[in-house]
Amino acid sequence: MINKVYKFGGASVKDANAVRNLKNILEKEDRSDLLLVISAMGKTTNAIEKALADFRANNGHLEISAISEIIEYHENIMTELFDGNTSHPIFETMTNLFLDLYLNLQETGFDYDYQYDNTVSFGEMLSTTLISAYLNECGIKNELLDAREYIITDHNFRAANPEWDDCRLRIDKLNEEHKGTMYITQGFIASSTSPKTTTTLGREGSDFTAAIFANCLDAKELTIWKDVDGLRNADPKRFPNTQKIEHLSYFEAIELTFYGASIIHPNTLKPLQNKNIPLKVRSFIDTNLKPSVIDGTEDYIKYVPSFIVKEKQTLMSITARDYSFMNEHNRALIFNIMDELNIHANMTQVSALVLSICFDENEKKRLQLTEALSQAFKVKYNDGLQLFTIRHYQEGLEKDFVKDRKIYVEQRSRSTYQIVLSY
Repeated sequence: MINKVYKFGGASVKDANAVRNLKNILEKEDRSDLLLVISAMGKTTNAIEKALADFRANNGHLEISAISEIIEYHENIMTELFDGNTSHPIFETMTNLFLDLYLNLQETGFDYDYQYDNTVSFGEMLSTTLISAYLNECGIKNELLDAREYIITDHNFRAANPEWDDCRLRIDKLNEEHKGTMYITQGFIASSTSPKTTTTLGREGSDFTAAIFANCLDAKELTIWKDVDGLRNADPKRFPNTQKIEHLSYFEAIELTFYGASIIHPNTLKPLQNKNIPLKVRSFIDTNLKPSVIDGTEDYIKYVPSFIVKEKQTLMSITARDYSFMNEHNRALIFNIMDELNIHANMTQVSALVLSICFDENEKKRLQLTEALSQAFKVKYNDGLQLFTIRHYQEGLEKDFVKDRKIYVEQRSRSTYQIVLSY
């Protein structure tokens, strides 16, 4: 039976030394009941996104040079890991994947989101194919799985929703057939049926993949390996003095991810909470460090304030054209349209006549929302803003961050302070 799920992100497999470090970690682990979920290497997803954008901007014309950087990047890692042995079968396998990526990027006549999922997914296929071959070469026996055969979703491209019953049937069968060999599979990618096509779970969705597998396997734990010593109360790249959070409840972790904390993908925690599966965040740089743990504890924990910044925000102010109150009917109408457009509100504030909504900047969706609302409502907006949240707020903590910048919206609850402000 598979009892443990490990997830390794792009930073943990970004080059040959990182892949060797992954091997060293696995050599110390019991691998007989282990499934690995692995992301695309380094910034590969960004590079494929750029190639797709170039193709669509150039009227369906794409030179092979558009993906030459992706090819060279993976070939360099492969050459170093396999000591320059270009006759090894992995070189031909990877070359075929590069060709498939190039051909998929050149397809015309498809909706952007559909083509996005069918091309960006190659990042995970490249990384897992290479890493699986390398580990087998080193004596760490494993079987490579295609996540698209197990994570089944709807057709909501770029943010697909799992079809849980189908996922469970397929993963249950995988578990029943397990013979003690470690499995490796891809994060982020999935597939829909009728017709069958590749989907993705949303940017940074590999955590969610790992949680789906953990839930369906009834795993004893899920471990996410990162380049930090655990969970921290703020992004160390933005705030100079951060503190490690060693233990927190599912409730608190879900609150933090809802407000935009980048520690865990927002959809990850519910599948774990439903089965009471602990989540550990461990350092792949120093495996001796104590992990941060998220679980179902009901003990009182005194949390330090957490600081969360969401970039590239749009603030939209909506007023009824007939100056009717922003009552439940009007709000229901607005939020139903947002739901249909898959626009998530990061913060809302309502007055007698105005509903203010802060959401991730997306010009296409903003235009769609404005058009849908225009008959009944007047709409104003500002782009290029930040949403700053302090969880477990204490008076005055926001001053160093705000300084003299313009605040557009400010609100506070008993434990949370939020402002939308200019850069």
